[in-house]
Amino acid sequence: MSVIVVNWNGKHFLDACLSALRAQTCQDFETILVDNGSEDGSVDFVRERFPEVFVLTLNQNRGFSAANNAGYEIARGDLIFLLNNDTEAHPNWLEEMQKAFREYPEAGSFASKMLVFDDRKCIDVCGFAITNAGTTIDLGRDEQDGIAWSEPRKVFGACAGAAGYRRTMLEDIGFLDEDFFMTYEDLDLSFRAQLRGYECVFVPGAIVYHHYRATMKKHPSRQVFYSQRNIEFVYLKNMPFRLMLRSLPQRLLYEAGGAAYFIRTGTAGAFLKAKTDAARKLPMMLRKRKEIQASAKGANRQLHALMVDDWLVLKWKKLWQAWRGRSPRTLKAHTEKRVS
Repeated sequence: MSVIVVNWNGKHFLDACLSALRAQTCQDFETILVDNGSEDGSVDFVRERFPEVFVLTLNQNRGFSAANNAGYEIARGDLIFLLNNDTEAHPNWLEEMQKAFREYPEAGSFASKMLVFDDRKCIDVCGFAITNAGTTIDLGRDEQDGIAWSEPRKVFGACAGAAGYRRTMLEDIGFLDEDFFMTYEDLDLSFRAQLRGYECVFVPGAIVYHHYRATMKKHPSRQVFYSQRNIEFVYLKNMPFRLMLRSLPQRLLYEAGGAAYFIRTGTAGAFLKAKTDAARKLPMMLRKRKEIQASAKGANRQLHALMVDDWLVLKWKKLWQAWRGRSPRTLKAHTEKRVS
């Protein structure tokens, strides 16, 4: 087994992250830290404090996708795990994941139960679903952990912040698309996997505590740019043409709601830049699409069965909250404070 951790100026996270890996009940694995040109002493810290970790240094920030690909190239395990640097894995994380790989031989990927680092009864994400418009719904987001999330289930994909993949699947479909740089690269990978017939399973016992978007929230415009550009990349590359036609009205509603949301949150410039860049790179995405669709095994009916139809209420609720000046997480915290 190989665990790949990508780091960019995250020295303050690494002690918790790597100490948790050191404390795993299952120790038959290698840890590879890929450093994206950090300038905060991360590399020296890891080499001195965690000599068992192999450190691969890149001379610049090549992004989440390229850094993980670089780690994958030197990884030796048959099972490949991605883990964010801003996480703390429960001691049983890898053991539970390994059990799931044995119990679900037909699955190519596995999603962890990611809980909020500072509120460990609150769910960050338990994998994600996909809507008929090609967008995602983070499963369990902001719910309290409990019976509803205590059993394994099939999901569309795994958040790459704490995910496991079979090497055999990755050799078949390829790993992360480096044109994404960061954000939605895991959705793209999951979509390609589903098109080739590989399932993804949520593993409730594989628990990881996560600082939600600890790095990206420092750069909101960059987050908006990559997320809004890359969601177009995912759609253009992977959505079968018949499903595109079927979902066109919902997709247009999503785009309209997104524009209104980012105007309200003051990041309309980044949103417009993202859509412009996606249009500029359309020929490249269509070339990738041709190859992906040619190798797809799943029927449209099977793929459509995995898609969530009743997602518009959730998206428009998010827009309404933004219009009132509150994000979903801010609204939740405000409500809890008022009730108490």
